[in-house]
Amino acid sequence: MAGRPHRFDQVDPARVAHSSALVHTDADAAGRFFFGAATLDRVDGFLANTMTAAAFPDLPVGHQGRDDPGAGPGPCRAVSTPHPVASEGPDMQKLVTIFGGSGFVGRYIARRLAKDGWRIRVAVRRPNEAHFVRVYGSVGQVEPVFANIRDDASVRAALMGADAVVNCVGILAESGKNTFDALQAEGAGRIARIAAEQGIGRMVQISAIGADPESPSAYARTKAAGEEAVLRHLPDSVILRPSIIFGAEDQFFNRFAGMASLLKSVPLVGGNTKFQPVFVDDVAAAAALAVEGQATPGVYELGGPEILTFREMMRTMLRVIRRRALLIPVPFFAARAMGFVLDWVQKLSLGLFQNGILTLDQVRNLAHDNVVTGPSGFDAFGIAPTTLTAVLPDYLWRFRPSGQYAEIKESARNLRVGPR
Repeated sequence: MAGRPHRFDQVDPARVAHSSALVHTDADAAGRFFFGAATLDRVDGFLANTMTAAAFPDLPVGHQGRDDPGAGPGPCRAVSTPHPVASEGPDMQKLVTIFGGSGFVGRYIARRLAKDGWRIRVAVRRPNEAHFVRVYGSVGQVEPVFANIRDDASVRAALMGADAVVNCVGILAESGKNTFDALQAEGAGRIARIAAEQGIGRMVQISAIGADPESPSAYARTKAAGEEAVLRHLPDSVILRPSIIFGAEDQFFNRFAGMASLLKSVPLVGGNTKFQPVFVDDVAAAAALAVEGQATPGVYELGGPEILTFREMMRTMLRVIRRRALLIPVPFFAARAMGFVLDWVQKLSLGLFQNGILTLDQVRNLAHDNVVTGPSGFDAFGIAPTTLTAVLPDYLWRFRPSGQYAEIKESARNLRVGPR
């Protein structure tokens, strides 16, 4: 075999014991169920002794991998160590289904609940694209499954045996059968109805600030309809209404930062509209507490510590990425005309063109402030919301002229070269 031969005398005994411990931790429960505890003990001891004796022939039999090296020869068991990600708290036997659990908000909720010891079922339309969620917990703790919230049978299968459910499904633009009504109103109601049928009493619905049955925006109207349907079937549900959400995977600041770096200009529709940007992990923390029963049922509006206009958010973003760009105000009448035309191009093209630029419904939303109207919902959860400037540099650095080296260059400018 090409390459440097492996030498057993260069292997660290602690690494072998640790590897055996990880394998043992994940497989022990299944082995005891199928083969019985006594049989598993004998097989485990034999394998541990055999494998480690081959690597360390000078060690006496029975000492390899023992909890107590001085206990003398005999069958041994690998040392069980806690998994580095998941906890083994009282919720380890509880299961939560998260619809849209691989999305922007859902993945953060899944990660938090996995760390708290919950088993997670991530219900998504394309589970083959959601395998990254598996690493949030130990082997088998977080599993993506297929689910289509437009279908009763699909939702029922995803909820089977669950103790709690979180619905994170939402869209900003309609596409084909995935309309606002089908997903945000009927879909949310379907999840709540089937959860109630299966005796699941705890549900968290991710909605949005501005949800209003009288809103001119279909997005806001269907968010309100979804809330009403959830509370009708599960009155003790927790509804979370965040303002605009930011984070490493967001489609807001990343989009405008890319626009500023390429086009040197940023169009502003509703530059004076106010927002209360909220960090995605703060929303996930509130959702996790609600799943764990640490929140009173009701509706909570979640906003960050700062109220900023659209224009102020763009200026903050430009400072972070160290760029200058022209902020071009777009009047609402022009934006409505643009959104109307782009919507019709999508319809006439039979979906070949997807309007990801600007929709008429988005223009209607941008005409209204998106801020908390009452007490901050974070106060009820005991969460101190994160500021925008504390997080933006962590993921927008790639849009800087020098990327990750921008701060190094700025620091180097302050260096003084002494006389030679």
